[in-house]
Amino acid sequence: MTETNCAPDDVGAAAQTPYFSCDGSRFVPNQIGRGGWGPSLSGHVVGGLLGWAVERAVDDPQLLPARLTVDLPAPAALEPIELRTTVHHDRRRLRLVEAVLTQGGSPVARGSALFLRRGAQPEGRVWSPDVQMPPLPVDDGVHQTLFMRTYGWGAELQNPDPDWVESSGPKYTWLHETRSLIDGEPLTAFTRAAMAADITASLANWGTNGLQFINADYTLTLSRLPEGPHIGMASLTHHSHDGVATGSAVLVDRNGPVGSAVSVAIAHSGFRPAQVNSTNE
Repeated sequence: MTETNCAPDDVGAAAQTPYFSCDGSRFVPNQIGRGGWGPSLSGHVVGGLLGWAVERAVDDPQLLPARLTVDLPAPAALEPIELRTTVHHDRRRLRLVEAVLTQGGSPVARGSALFLRRGAQPEGRVWSPDVQMPPLPVDDGVHQTLFMRTYGWGAELQNPDPDWVESSGPKYTWLHETRSLIDGEPLTAFTRAAMAADITASLANWGTNGLQFINADYTLTLSRLPEGPHIGMASLTHHSHDGVATGSAVLVDRNGPVGSAVSVAIAHSGFRPAQVNSTNE
């Protein structure tokens, strides 16, 4: 087990406030990372930090981050976070890495990642459902939310083009994360995907009365890393009974599908996404 430290902040200030600033071995969240369920960090910020940590534990570019499972057993407060990573298995074709976020000495989130070695693609074709995404959004610099620039689902705040989807029908979104996760560090493709996958719970579980399920965990799977700043998501399934929900979505980039995500959630009320008044907040 190793303690994961912040990189020195010598790259210069980001154009926008990052989700985390560095203080030695601690990651200090900024208010912009607050989620929609009260005074705690958004799940996509927590998942992004776990994804960032496990990726740093692998220095072989031929190892693909093929699976990341994020457990969210407790709300992560807007307080400093410490992070530790452990490599559990390191073999020729795979590496299994775990990261744990702690606050006040207690774990608040855990991530487990499986890295697989790239190789020759087998011949033949395997059936997979076709995904028809809305077109990539025009980057007009206007529409922005607390979490990401989103298009095509949810409340009016996050849906500049309501003709794309109705809350009772299939959900689609293009995500464009516009700020750094950690001060002075650019987002990697895997970190973008780790943050986007948290949206699965909202995408799959949003209904005629809004969002009434809170994420308990999510799993991201990738067959390749996404290319470019936009990650698209299309809801695949939603099933819920007795206040427990499962949902899934496919992830795409501008070239097509890259993987999928599944979320497990529990009934909860009070989701209130906050607006951002300035692009530099």
